[in-house]
Amino acid sequence: MPFLNADGDIYELYLGTEGVELDPDNPENRFGLDWVETVSGLLDEAAANAKGLVITATGKFFTNGLDTDYIAANYAQLPAYLDTVHALYTKLLTLPVHTVSAINGHAFGAGAMLALCTDYSVMRDDRGFWSLPEAALSMPFTQGMAALVRTRLSDAAATEAMLTSRRYGAHDAAAAGIVGEAVPVDQLVERARAVAAERQHITGPNIGAIKEGLRAPLLADLAVTTPATVL
Repeated sequence: MPFLNADGDIYELYLGTEGVELDPDNPENRFGLDWVETVSGLLDEAAANAKGLVITATGKFFTNGLDTDYIAANYAQLPAYLDTVHALYTKLLTLPVHTVSAINGHAFGAGAMLALCTDYSVMRDDRGFWSLPEAALSMPFTQGMAALVRTRLSDAAATEAMLTSRRYGAHDAAAAGIVGEAVPVDQLVERARAVAAERQHITGPNIGAIKEGLRAPLLADLAVTTPATVL
C-alpha cells in the first residue's frame, strides 16, 4: 500500500508498497478502494505536517489508473467508485502545500489525471508514457475528468490527448505542457523535491484557499455526482 517518507519538511508520497517495486496485490498501483482511502489519508497527514509534497512511485508504473478488476466485478457501483476518485482529485488539487509529481513510469488514464492534480510535475526521460487511453478503449470521460484535463492543459494538448489516446514520452509531454520537465531518472525525485523546497516558504491555509479559488469551476465539475448513464 502507499506510504509516506517524512524526510524533513518535504514529504514524499509513494504510490506503491514500501520495499516492493511490483506488489503482487497491486502491481500497477491501480485505484483500488483501499488504495484510494490510503492515499487520501496520507494527503491529510502531509497537509498537516509537511511544507511540500512529492508524489512518486517505484518500478514500471506511476499508476495505471482505475481498478478494472473491481469495475468488472462491481459494475453497478461504477458511478459511486468514480465519485470516490473525483474526491481524491479534489483533495490533491486543494492541498494547502505545494505538490509535485515525480512520474517514474507509466501514468495512464486516471493515473495520468492524478499527475495533473499536482501543482508541478517532472517525468523521467528514458522510459514510461503519460496517456489517456479512454478513446481507444471506447470509454467516456466523466464531467469532472474532462474538466480536469481541459483546465490543466492547453486546448491543443487536451484535444490531442483526449481524442487520440497518444502515448507521450517525457520530452513530448514537456513540449506539450503536460509535464513541466523531462529529467534523468537518477535526478527525478531530487528535482521534484527541489521544486517543492523552492516554494515551501509559501504554504498553509491561505495557499489552500487560493487553490480553491483558482480552480473553482473545476472543483464544481468534480463535485457533480456521476450519473448512472456513465455505464
